[in-house]
Amino acid sequence: MPFKPSYFKTELFKVLSSPSRIQILDTLRLGEHSVNSIAKWLEVEASSISRHLAILRRYNLVVIRREGTHVFYSVRDPDLFKVLDAVVLQKLMVVW
Repeated sequence: MPFKPSYFKTELFKVLSSPSRIQILDTLRLGEHSVNSIAKWLEVEASSISRHLAILRRYNLVVIRREGTHVFYSVRDPDLFKVLDAVVLQKLMVVW
């Protein structure tokens, strides 16, 4: 099946439609973190964070770095934040 940008965009926005995933991405905006670090920061179970990170990894939004037995996550492309920030900015402009 050939690549169809509209289908890809639809799937991407489905992934980004989860408030939990947006919170995880916002945490990673500050730099790389482990699952436990993100879980502690967001006050959410580590297993829930792991599930969301797996989805974000599947869509290449986050990458991992291994250091011994530790795994650290970071955002693959910081330009993702431009999209997320643009949405907030648009909302603020409509409210004003």
